[in-house]
Amino acid sequence: MKGLLLRLSALDADAAAALRVIAHFEALLGAGRRLDAESLVRSTAGLAECPAGLEVGGRMVRFGPAGTLPAEPLGAVSGSAEFAPGGRVWLERPGAPGPLDELVLEWLAIAAGVVHGSREQDFAPSQVADPALVERVLSEREAVEDRARALRLLGLAPELPLRVVAVAGASSVAVLGRRELRPGVRVAAVGPLAVALAPGAASSADELRAFVRDQGAQGVRIGVGGSVPALDAAASWAQARLALRFAVDVAGLPDEAVVDHDALGPVALLADIPVDRLRAQPDVRALVGLAEGRGGPAALAALTAFLRTGSLRHAATDLHLHHSSVAARLSGAENALGYRLTDPQDRFRAQLALYAVRLAEPET
Repeated sequence: MKGLLLRLSALDADAAAALRVIAHFEALLGAGRRLDAESLVRSTAGLAECPAGLEVGGRMVRFGPAGTLPAEPLGAVSGSAEFAPGGRVWLERPGAPGPLDELVLEWLAIAAGVVHGSREQDFAPSQVADPALVERVLSEREAVEDRARALRLLGLAPELPLRVVAVAGASSVAVLGRRELRPGVRVAAVGPLAVALAPGAASSADELRAFVRDQGAQGVRIGVGGSVPALDAAASWAQARLALRFAVDVAGLPDEAVVDHDALGPVALLADIPVDRLRAQPDVRALVGLAEGRGGPAALAALTAFLRTGSLRHAATDLHLHHSSVAARLSGAENALGYRLTDPQDRFRAQLALYAVRLAEPET
């Protein structure tokens, strides 16, 4: 694991830090029944480099980053999380929470639940995977037997289905390291992206949308590939990266940040059009010009919400604005495009132009 983290740190310091958090708690949980509350809190305080605490059933456990009991009383809690049965864990960091404190607290709560017997049956964490093995699984150039061996080393069955998830942006590995994704996920950093190999045929797109929506994970974009036999993971990897090109971080519209390739349908064929041709298309040029002008991002957000919902009032609800404000912004988009969005054909045309704008952006 140390060698894996050293290699990752050369690629992405944020990814390496997130993977270190996940690996830390996986190692603790691997100790099984040997893990106790004192060991858990002491190690977490050292990992987070600030005092950490746990309280359940009227009993409190606290340790400082040096592994000793803090002499000072309970300080300001910078973040906390609850676990069953009726327990709570927290960090006492001066000032604002650290960038990975939320991930630390989530895994600390999971581990505390295991220690106190509430999650022993259903806990099955995501696992930090060796990027070299994941890259071998995703490669079309590797022989079938080599891909099968890599899958087995990752603990995945070559004959069963899986989906590949690609995440771009800050804290991308932290997103994939969360428990909502489902048990058995293998997480790694591949180039600038975080990648998850998610066993099973069902899509995790809705779970990921819920995470982005609830946690406000700004700057994160996610593409979900289709279900394929594990030996054909390269196909799902290509689909995940294609879906990622359609994903966009729009303020107020977190669902736009997650795109499931299966849901794109024939729209995915737009990705076959050369980028230069997309950028030269008049509607695309108009929307790019709008985005670069004053108030342009707000107008594009209004257009995106309106085209997604098909309703001015629903778009206003999603953007937390009055419908008159959305109408004014849509008017700016209509002026840039030169046609009205009341016509179904024009709405379809605007939607295609919006997709083309996303595809015309440089690939991650």
